[in-house]
Amino acid sequence: MALIIFDYDGVLADTLDDLLLFGQRACDQLGIKHSVTKADLNDLEVMSFASYGRACEVPEHLVDEFVKICLNFFAEKKSPPAIFAGLGDVLRSLSANHKIAIVTTNSSQNVNAFLVQHGLDGLIHAVYGMDSSGSKAQKISLARNRLLENDRRESVFMVGDSLSDVLAAKEASVTSVAVTWGHQGLKNLLRGNPDYIINSPHELIEIIEQ
Repeated sequence: MALIIFDYDGVLADTLDDLLLFGQRACDQLGIKHSVTKADLNDLEVMSFASYGRACEVPEHLVDEFVKICLNFFAEKKSPPAIFAGLGDVLRSLSANHKIAIVTTNSSQNVNAFLVQHGLDGLIHAVYGMDSSGSKAQKISLARNRLLENDRRESVFMVGDSLSDVLAAKEASVTSVAVTWGHQGLKNLLRGNPDYIINSPHELIEIIEQ
């Protein structure tokens, strides 16, 4: 039995359009004259709403407000984001024999609403969002310690779409799986030297079960 930890935005949830829209709205509300583009996300060293705000030229004293505005837009959205094609089936398959957790810089509330909407809430053992303390690497270690407390020898995988996901996996000494359908391009992901790179969700089953 392995522990598979997923990032949320760009891995499970197709939130790119929402991120760009909400980032622009947040800038507009704060009076920041910046045109938000995908490059603001693709080039981030650390994938978080705070670093996203800084990339959008938000002054440091307004970064927390930028984060709050973006998260509120997600929470107020009438329907949660779409799930990437094939991932629902992959999660259902993996959950039969393995434990699954989510570590994200989004809020646990937004993630849980997404899971309920897509009928996946019963498959996930834990969600560690931005409302949980610690860095992403610390949350990965927390998930491992709590969910594999009886057997630390089991494999742990971190599935992410950003350079910072790969680096967090390495810091936590778990296997990194970088996906190419998310918010950051392959060139940026390769900078972290991930253990695996996958182009479709079903490739994850092959990696876990090998």
